[in-house]
Amino acid sequence: MGLVDTLVPAAWLGLWGAMRRYHRYEVEGFEHLAAPGAVLIAGYHARGYAVDLCMLSVEIRERLGYLPHAVFHEAIARLPVLRDVLRALGGVPGDGAVLSSAVARGEHVVVLPGGGREAFRSSCERYRVDWGERLGYLRLALRLGIPIVPVASAGADDLYLALNDGHRWGKRLGVPLKLPFWLAAGPTGPFPLSLPFPVRIRQLVGERIHLDREGAIDPRDEGALRRVHASVVARVQELLDRARRGGSAR
Repeated sequence: MGLVDTLVPAAWLGLWGAMRRYHRYEVEGFEHLAAPGAVLIAGYHARGYAVDLCMLSVEIRERLGYLPHAVFHEAIARLPVLRDVLRALGGVPGDGAVLSSAVARGEHVVVLPGGGREAFRSSCERYRVDWGERLGYLRLALRLGIPIVPVASAGADDLYLALNDGHRWGKRLGVPLKLPFWLAAGPTGPFPLSLPFPVRIRQLVGERIHLDREGAIDPRDEGALRRVHASVVARVQELLDRARRGGSAR
């Protein structure tokens, strides 16, 4: 095990362990992750950084003994330093043998289908799941043969004060690498240099969604995928609304 494999996870666990206290973080429904077998965690993207999923990764490490696996683009695998950092944190390049091996060991995978669409919106638009027609996470779950676990958190959209839709502005201005142009601030200055506001994060983990419950789904069948997608989005939105009301994950 190299120095990166030791120091990077230790720094990650230390940072997000401290952030759990900063955000008075609590998670309900963890039993859906603790049950045997790998799952695809499909989460609502918090404003700015996905702080709630980062804190959940610490919970998974402490309770289950490993960091969950985020999938990164294979092009990043050609960048030695970034590649090594992501791998040290459980990241896997592309959708290949490394990911299949992790799933075979019963280890969870994390995806954020909303990506920048959700993360970099204006503060005028809050707590609405916006995954568009992104169906890749469903194809991934079908290929791996694992259920989906929806996750959403109260406090997720109160981390920064945002003045614009950074995703749209980034496209309009032609920002390289499809990066956002987001004007936002926290209590200690502008994003990304500021800490988030110290809002309480209450996270709900939903029951497993077995995609083959009503029969096999052909990943090439766009109509079937869209129907399942609508159902998953509705479930995440339901969890989001419940978390804000103070309700349970059930």
